[in-house]
This record gives sequence, structure tokens and C-alpha cells, in this order.
Amino acid sequence: MQYRPRLIDKEIEASLKAYGAVNIVGAKWIGKTWAGRKQAKSEFLLMDPSGNYQNRTLAETDISLIFEGANPRLIDEWQEVPEIWDATRYKCDEDGVKGKFILTGSTVLPKEKQAKIKHSGAGRIKKLKMYPMSLYESGDSTGDVSIKDIYNNKVKSKKTRDVNLKDIIKLVLRGGFPGSIDVPFDEAIKLPKEYIKEILDMDIDRISNTKRDLNKMMLLLRSLSRNESTTSSIAKLKEDIKGVNNLDIDVKTINKYLNDLSKLYLIENQLPFNSNIRSSMRVKQMEKRHFVDPSIATSLLNMTVDKCINDLLTFGFFFEAMVERDLRIYAEANNWNLFHYQDYDGNEFDAVIEFEDGSYAAFEIKLGANQIEEAATNLTRISNAIKEKGGIPPKTLVVICGLSNAIYTRDDGVIVLPITALKD
Repeated sequence: MQYRPRLIDKEIEASLKAYGAVNIVGAKWIGKTWAGRKQAKSEFLLMDPSGNYQNRTLAETDISLIFEGANPRLIDEWQEVPEIWDATRYKCDEDGVKGKFILTGSTVLPKEKQAKIKHSGAGRIKKLKMYPMSLYESGDSTGDVSIKDIYNNKVKSKKTRDVNLKDIIKLVLRGGFPGSIDVPFDEAIKLPKEYIKEILDMDIDRISNTKRDLNKMMLLLRSLSRNESTTSSIAKLKEDIKGVNNLDIDVKTINKYLNDLSKLYLIENQLPFNSNIRSSMRVKQMEKRHFVDPSIATSLLNMTVDKCINDLLTFGFFFEAMVERDLRIYAEANNWNLFHYQDYDGNEFDAVIEFEDGSYAAFEIKLGANQIEEAATNLTRISNAIKEKGGIPPKTLVVICGLSNAIYTRDDGVIVLPITALKD
């Protein structure tokens, strides 16, 4: 099949020149194996079902066999045999040659398997995190403006293509899983449902090494979907589950289940930002809740195009999640970090990207062009409030819109751009 270039490709290539091995981690079905194959000259697939999973048996019997092949050699789903980690590190140390191996993994090792690893791999194995496709990677963004342009203050006004509401809704419902990109929409929206089914059927018990209550797990997943792009607390999730389903679930169980989902890279929460504001304003420390892709949330709630149109308030949270998914991918491609900002005075930035020099850009995310004025006013008001409180205001203020067909800078300095024109 034809490989769609990913933003992580350049980072994999560069890391192979500096390290003996790279370890690509991330959720299932996001393209880790294909990204590894793009760079590899040979491969060893631990989860190949051929011969009753003979590759896994070979690795367990004689681990040296998995390294026989041209470098870079792809070793897919290495965590199935944890001893591979230390063996890879040893192979990297043997001769100091760079770019020998590409490891991929879709789960964090359980504690009992982590105990089998004796060395961290620091300096030998570079960890790279991969995500579903951004709109730019899937071909749904023109890439007329980049995050680098925003940082360098080089955003140029430009008319962009028209996008209607149904187009945006379909992008959210389809999601960024590579397998859904080039198939008809009615088929593409089935993928997230199959994804959740496989997670519950195959992975939840394995990751925890404990039999989980799948009914409670599904209720938690649906609660997370209803609370997508919010800073809801664990207590709020508990109340939500009880209020909707009349089932009591204790906080300890919720935390365990959330930990399971994190180990599967299914959750990608947005951390709070206050490291470089230094204002006297009291900043909240709640994480903003996200699935790794918004299509997971919409599929769990059985959202359709018509349902989204009839409930734009709810859809707005899913749209925000898609934008923040892309902002994370674009930021990390430049070694920058994504956060959100809330303080106890009621001020909030939907997203913050912190640059390497410590400066930062603040973003408001709005679905409709009729919300741009309100969003820009909010950005400037909060920026001024931070400055008045002795803090460092944002370097740049940006409104990202869904239904907009132009990139421009307002008289107040706020940049306005459509998400379908953004890239790294």
C-alpha cells in the first residue's frame, strides 16, 4: 500500500543517526509499524500469527535470532518479550554503531514485566511518541500557515478554501486513524467502534493482568466521552456515571481503569500551563481530558452528522479536541509543548504552546466564524490581565476557527486562521 508521509518520519530518521535504536510508542492502529518500515531494511514482527505466533516463541527461545537481518531492523511490538529491551541495549553497546534497530510498542509494560528490564536504555534507545494523523498528514489541511510561522511572526494574510459544517463534522467523526483516511465515510466511522471493541476484548485484562469489569469500563469510557475537552475531576466522572447509569463506582476503581487506558496510550490529557507566566494569578492544576483521537469519543456516544448538527454545543467540544490533537502533533514535531490555561479568576486559554525559548502562544478554538470577535476579545483581555498581575503575557494570540476561509491578523494583533489551513 502507498505510504502517507508522517511528521514523525524526519524525527525517526534523525534519531537513527544519533542513537543505536529508536522506540516508537503510541496507541494501536496509528501507523507505528508502517512508519518503522519506511526506515527499516529488515523486520521481525512479534505479533505475526504465522505458525501459531512462532516469532514470539523464537524470541523467547533464543533472543539472538531476532537481531539477524539488515539494519535498521524493525522489531515490532517488542513488549511481548520484555527481555528484548536489554538485549537491544546490549547490541547497541557492542560496537557503538548508530541506527541499528527500530522498536515499536503499543502498551506500557505492566509492573511485573517492567521488573524484567534491568537498564533504562538512556543514551542508546531514543523514545519517540506517535499519534493519529493530523489534518495536514491526512491531506485535509492545505498547510498554508505553520506553527513555525506563528512563532516567527511570519503569518501572511491569505484566502483559503471554503469548508462547510458537514465537512468539519465528518473530519471529527472519521478521526485520524490511518486505516480510515482513504475509505468511504460510512466505512471510516466504523473503525473507532472496532478499535474500542478490540481494546475491551483483547487488551484491558492483559495490560492490568487482572480481570476487569467490562461494563464499568465501558461506562467510564462513555463518561470520558461526555467530558471530552473539559477539566472534569475524578469525582465528576463518578457523579456522571452514577447520574446517567445509576451505577456506583468507587474512585479507586476509576483511577485503576484510567491507568489501564493510559498504559494503552488511549488517553492523551492536556497538562495545565503556568511555568512561564509568573503572575500573581492563582492557576488551576487540572488536566484537560482527551482521548488520543476525538473519533473515539464520538463513536462511544454514537454521534452522527445529524446528531452533531442538532447539538452544536456538544459538537464544539469534539471539534476542540480535534484541533488540540493537531496542535499537539505540530508542536511536538518542533520540540515544543502543548498545555491549556485556567485560573481562579475565570480566565482560560483553550490551548497554549510553549516554545523552546520559554515564550508561548495562546489559542482560542471556535467552530463558527461568528465567534471570532468574542474569542479575540477574550485572548486580549486575559493577556492584559496576566501582564497587570506581574506575569509574562503570550508572545502571540491566535483564534483557530472551523468555518473560516481566510488567514489574517486583526487590528488588535490577534491572528485568525482555519484549522484546515494549519501545519507544523
